[in-house]
Amino acid sequence: MSNKAVISLSTGLEDAEKVTVAFLVAVGAAETGRETLMFLTKEAVRLSLPGTAVGAACDGCPPLTDLVKRYEAAGGRYYVCPICFNAKHLDDGELIPGAELNGTIPLWKWIGDEPATTFSY
Repeated sequence: MSNKAVISLSTGLEDAEKVTVAFLVAVGAAETGRETLMFLTKEAVRLSLPGTAVGAACDGCPPLTDLVKRYEAAGGRYYVCPICFNAKHLDDGELIPGAELNGTIPLWKWIGDEPATTFSY
């Protein structure tokens, strides 16, 4: 069985419920000991900046700030698509802990030759 999990997220807060589900899956993987990487693309790259992942998507949903903290505490990492990030003229000096600009080749290198469990949102 794979010990790596990759959660690909292309949606930002325009669909906060989808973001919440992606973080719930990522937190679950990281907190159960899997090496976990979120690959942020399109509007999701904004979540790699402080103060963006805020609010609760629904009544009863956990606040995004709590999920981000739990993910970080469990050792979760983010690869942020540099093409998407730079196209939005964002500041890479302000990335949240665990986030770095990396594209598809570093993603494949991180996965390596072993299988990885993947989710895409």
